[in-house]
Amino acid sequence: MPRMLEVSDEVRAEIGDEEADRLLAGENAPGGYDCTSCRTPGDSEQERTSTVLFVGDETAVLAFAHATCLPSQVVQVTEEQLQGASRSIAGDSPAQAAPEQAVLGVTSGLILLSGELHPALVVEPTAPIARPGTTGVGDDFLPLLIEQGFMPLPQIDSVPPVLHGWSVLLAMGQLHAILQPGTTGGSPVAWWQAHQALQVADAWRAAANKHQQVLMFAAPVGSIGRQPREDLLRDALDKAAANGKLVAATLPLAGT
Repeated sequence: MPRMLEVSDEVRAEIGDEEADRLLAGENAPGGYDCTSCRTPGDSEQERTSTVLFVGDETAVLAFAHATCLPSQVVQVTEEQLQGASRSIAGDSPAQAAPEQAVLGVTSGLILLSGELHPALVVEPTAPIARPGTTGVGDDFLPLLIEQGFMPLPQIDSVPPVLHGWSVLLAMGQLHAILQPGTTGGSPVAWWQAHQALQVADAWRAAANKHQQVLMFAAPVGSIGRQPREDLLRDALDKAAANGKLVAATLPLAGT
């Protein structure tokens, strides 16, 4: 059965047409795999799957991800990071990967608050996030966001406070980036940027245009996972909040 694989032009350029065609024909592609982004199982025979090529100084590792988690792309890493990525791809704990190897997984969904639907983005890294300049396997993802102004959320019962200076960049109905204030007070810079603009649902875009703001929730690796439905996503968010593993803010919308 042919695989539902997506091989981007940049990945094809790196691996060559012959290898890319073999992948698309299903010769070298896996059936089941663990998504390199969310670490949950995927099936390239049943769902759209992205090829993600990690390229180091001397070697490269081809990984697979749900197309809803990551677009097909080439990720430049150091050789040391690539060894960490290889262990993670092979199924070892993602905590073994170098801290810089973590990828921010971003999921869009609608959240019901006080009888009204609000557009939301849920951010969960693929590995623990260490504080810059430190070593070890500690996870400082939430403390770092709290220092930026995000609020711990024990329960999801109201719209979180607006975090001025941050924004969500939407253009032509596609999600391009989450922006944060520049370090010297200049133009905003990308805190997260899509390698390839992500399509959002019409209902999500309509809600974003109506409210002119987007709710952003963030949780440490392993707290949310990839949820196929918005009700399951909400359940996972509620559970993370109850466990003290959720921060949030309302970000103004930039674009349409």
